[in-house]
Amino acid sequence: MGQGFFHDLDQLPIYAKHWIVDLLPTDFRPLASVLLGIVAILAVFPGLFAITTILERKGLGRIQNRYGPNRVGPFGLLQPAADGLKTIFKENIVPEGTDKIVYVLAPVLLIVSTFLLYSVLPIGRNIVALDLDAGILFFFAVGTSTELAVFMAGWSSRNKYSMLGAMRAIAQMISYELPLVLSTLVVIMMAGTLSLVKIVEQQATFHNGIAHWNLFTPWGLAGFVLFLIAATAESNRSPFDLPEGESEIIAGYYLEYSGFKFALFFLGEYLGLFAVSGMAITLFLGGWSAPFDFLWFIPSYAWFFIKLLALICFFIWIRGTLPRLRMDQLMSFAWKFMLPMCLVNFVVAIVWRFMPAGIGRILVCFTLIAIPYVALARAMAGKREFRKRTYELAT
Repeated sequence: MGQGFFHDLDQLPIYAKHWIVDLLPTDFRPLASVLLGIVAILAVFPGLFAITTILERKGLGRIQNRYGPNRVGPFGLLQPAADGLKTIFKENIVPEGTDKIVYVLAPVLLIVSTFLLYSVLPIGRNIVALDLDAGILFFFAVGTSTELAVFMAGWSSRNKYSMLGAMRAIAQMISYELPLVLSTLVVIMMAGTLSLVKIVEQQATFHNGIAHWNLFTPWGLAGFVLFLIAATAESNRSPFDLPEGESEIIAGYYLEYSGFKFALFFLGEYLGLFAVSGMAITLFLGGWSAPFDFLWFIPSYAWFFIKLLALICFFIWIRGTLPRLRMDQLMSFAWKFMLPMCLVNFVVAIVWRFMPAGIGRILVCFTLIAIPYVALARAMAGKREFRKRTYELAT
């Protein structure tokens, strides 16, 4: 099999779309092209959500030395289908005193805004719904509407725990949105563009057989770590899942939701996680490009989903490993550590840009990152006195 076969395999989704569109009358082709892109997004990522739920539940079961789902279907693989049917047919309870219009619109707004995020992500070579020159701005502008949906859910429920969960979520999302955006500035500055497609194309080049991923630079590595931490908090994932806080506020802003509306919130949370993971892949991990040039024969969209699956496994591992933070720890970490480190990384990127290439540039940049990191970590830790614990009320 020659290069032509692998090229056709790489562009198979594009060929399939063109084949279907060409079957229609000329006047309907633009609309059909748009609808096919929407249908692909609506089919692929909710399907990935179903796979992730079973993967996470089985993974957490392994981590916690217990059984995961193993009853529905072979090896419990049909558990997501059973859960979906249960939420569809479960009784939809609307508490008295709710603002019914806002109550119903909250999960709809969350889902719609989350799906819009995928429209600018380049899934593969030439595979993107909207190739915008300011794709990054579109992504973050649409992403902020999820905060409005969270507030609508908490306020319209007329429940103090729902409102407390909404306020927690909004404070957390605003605090970590700043590091999330600032960590992308280094990529924008080095790439010289806001287009996600062009950012991936710049990383899809090779030197000595190794791709030019932003991750392989000091500022890119630091930016990737900062972005992942902020994305974890933005997605309300452990150890930053305080908006849910079932041990404190029962379930957070969607406490009063049941049935299919609750399923929409659950789906939106995972779809948001996939979207920010896709953005991390695009900005730092080369998007759809391969890490080594001898792997060119693997389709570009396969690389994107392989990286996405790796990040999903990482988030599952973090959830099963780290305990939940306190609210004061969460906010202090955002403003006293994350934000200063993002600004430091911005300076490191400037130094990298104007220093001559070589081992000296790498050492200088890593030093500029390490010194503030150690200083900020020690400042946050403070002076702790370890004393012997005494339990006065113990018998």
